[in-house]
Amino acid sequence: MSHAHPLLARLSQHYGYPVLTEDCFAAFCDQTLNTILLCAGDPVQYPEALDVAVVLPELMHAFRGEFQAAIVDKSMEASVQARFGFNRWPTLIILRAGGYVGAISGIQDWSHYLERLRELLQAPVRRPPIAISAASAAAACH
Repeated sequence: MSHAHPLLARLSQHYGYPVLTEDCFAAFCDQTLNTILLCAGDPVQYPEALDVAVVLPELMHAFRGEFQAAIVDKSMEASVQARFGFNRWPTLIILRAGGYVGAISGIQDWSHYLERLRELLQAPVRRPPIAISAASAAAACH
């Protein structure tokens, strides 16, 4: 696993969540009914990634078998970000049989996670949003 931080490595080593690389990403997602993918980003740049790494196993416990969790390998994070249109790190992406259902970005209150994941369990598969990058206004102001 190319996520070097121990809290991220623990997700695969202790909890057994697979680390998805290009070789196995599609097969895992397509064969899993409800998936939660963690796109953590760099925990030095995005410290919330470590908070989400602690929360994810608790969410899996709370939903007892409704979801299967996996970690997107660092080498694939940019392509997964482009594919699923999120622009904040870390992000949990929810898929149903490989189809996009929704996403939860950043660290949230526990009640928000529970409410949002219940909604997403009932939501239909839909087209992912298109990520929009904000142009830097600073360059134009000088």
